Amino acid sequence: MRLDNKVALVTGAAAGIGRGIAERFAEAGARVAVFDMEGDGARSLARELRGLAIEGDVSRDEDARRAVAQTVAELGALDVLVNNAGIELHGTVEDLTPDQWDRQLGVNLRGVYLFCRHAVPHMRGRGGAIVNISSVHAFVSWAGSVAYDASKAGLVGMTRCMALDHGGQGIRVNAVCPGYIYTPLMERWLAQQPDREATMREVLGYHPMGRIGTPRDIADACLFLASEAASFISGTCLVVDGAMSAAGH
Repeated sequence: MRLDNKVALVTGAAAGIGRGIAERFAEAGARVAVFDMEGDGARSLARELRGLAIEGDVSRDEDARRAVAQTVAELGALDVLVNNAGIELHGTVEDLTPDQWDRQLGVNLRGVYLFCRHAVPHMRGRGGAIVNISSVHAFVSWAGSVAYDASKAGLVGMTRCMALDHGGQGIRVNAVCPGYIYTPLMERWLAQQPDREATMREVLGYHPMGRIGTPRDIADACLFLASEAASFISGTCLVVDGAMSAAGH
């Protein structure tokens, strides 16, 4: 699983899962463009990886267009796009305001649409791989996650349709659906719980494998789908959750 002489653009790459993906792709030989709203984090990682840092908001068309154009101009091509950037807002349809609903889908769905829209013309005819980071929330739901679940389920449908639309152009499109992954975001969530250790034990109990995932686990799945090892795989959703969803959680 190598990406030698390939150029990859990873959104939401300054921390957590996105950072793990960018680091893994660089290890595999890719030149990586790091896109994130946190410009300082993006620039710091890009320096480590000798890549390209781009600051912006995935939900803004101009930022998506600029990110793709800058990647092609400065790194010479665009072979792999990983749509990782996402947010998670909680609430029922009664609790969420229309602005919150729009923001949730704006980042998690519109952002993917925008980056794909601008990336596909640069991949058409020369091949390319798009990996969308969805979630186990696309298949199993938790109460109070209506907007997040809708966005992640929608992303699975989008992935399948794009695989049909662009397969004849040499572009493969797949999704990775993570479960619980230990990231700074999860650590902040744990810190907000009344009993951090009890919450962690409960979460671990969801996983037949006895542990939660790491960014590296997701990065390895993305590398597989982006590489030639997956040259005949498109339109699929790879669940990476330590059998959590199989156990009914």
